[in-house]
Parts: sequence; structure tokens; C-alpha cells
Amino acid sequence: MGDVKLFWTWSSPYAQRIVWALKLKGVEYEIMYEDLTNKSSLLFKYNPIHKQVPVLVHNGTPICESLVILEYIDETWKTGAPLLPEDPLARAKARFWAKFNDEQVLPSLKHAYLSHGLEQEKAKGHALNNLDVVEKQLTGKKFFSGETIGFLDIVFGWIAIYLEILEETSGMEPLDKERFPFISAWKENFSDNTFFKEDRPDKEKLITMYKGVREYFRCTAAAK
Repeated sequence: MGDVKLFWTWSSPYAQRIVWALKLKGVEYEIMYEDLTNKSSLLFKYNPIHKQVPVLVHNGTPICESLVILEYIDETWKTGAPLLPEDPLARAKARFWAKFNDEQVLPSLKHAYLSHGLEQEKAKGHALNNLDVVEKQLTGKKFFSGETIGFLDIVFGWIAIYLEILEETSGMEPLDKERFPFISAWKENFSDNTFFKEDRPDKEKLITMYKGVREYFRCTAAAK
């Protein structure tokens, strides 16, 4: 199926999705590591609008934005199980919940993580309410699509890595097992897969990075 390159950085949950999808589809690809503090001219060339990872380059043609890339992978490589359901209504619902994750869940947790004091408590409440919505989508399910991993599991896969990092670097504990039993069970099921274990970012490196990010925002807020 031609030459495949992935512009990627180890700390990005959006880029990590693409690694998992390519792994599940059995696609061979070349990693093009990007230092986000010193982005390459190739990244600017292939993603001139957002200048961000991930970017998938297939036979010289770039595809940008992680949700778009996931659909492209699913439609281009028919090996392995499909990521998105075949039913049009089910596909539409999957796209809706993916957008809910990217536009509501992730940003609300990021806001809570980088906030302090009363603002953090308010932001945390909003983030937990968003997770309540996700919890309902997993009620009685092993994975979002049922018994097998699919599109939404990859989209929400960051939960299996980054919530633990947020807890260890900020003291926040967003994933209470009593409040979120189905997300907690899903997290264990998702983490138990070989593709996840083989391509999980280094935990200590993530902790060091996120501590630095949080300290930077704390100092910036204090200086205002």
C-alpha cells in the first residue's frame, strides 16, 4: 500500500491514537519524530494550517488531524477488524462521541489540571460531569463498540495513560472507581492488549514533562 510515514511525538495523546490504529491494522510505517519546541520544516510543509502532530503521509500525501487520520486508515487498510462500524447510524454516533471527547472531555480535564484553588474545583466538577456522560456510554460494555476494540476505544485510549499521570503530578483523582466503575473496567480491558503494552509512552518521562508544564502555568498565573 505504499510508503507510510507518521509525524509524531511521544507525549501527544492525539499522535498515540495513530500508532495504535496502525498497529491494529498491521501497517508498516516510519516514525518521523517531532520536537514540538523545534518543529521541522517538513511538519510545516505537510501541516501548514495547524503545524501540529500527528500527520500521516501516505505516498507523499499528508493527512492531518487525528480523527480524520483514523478514518483514513480504516478505509484504506482493510486488514484486521474495522475500526468504525458499517452501519451509517452507528458510524455517525461514533463520530459524535469522538468530537465530544476532543471538544469537551479532554479540554475540561486539561483546564482542571492547569487551574488552582477555587477555579480548579469548579473546573474539576465540569470535567467529572463530562466523564459521567462517558460512563453512561460504557454501561454494560467491555469496549465502546461491544466485545472488540474499535474507533472510540482508540479515541478515548488516552484515559488509560494520562489520567494516572494527572493524578501523580497534581493530586487530582478524577477516576474514582465507585463513581466510574465502567470506565475503570474499560481502562483495564484496554490496557491489557498487546498493542497498548508495546506502544505505551514512558511513564516517568510523562510525569517529568507534565510536572514541568504544570509548574510553568502555576508560575505564569502567579505573575499576573
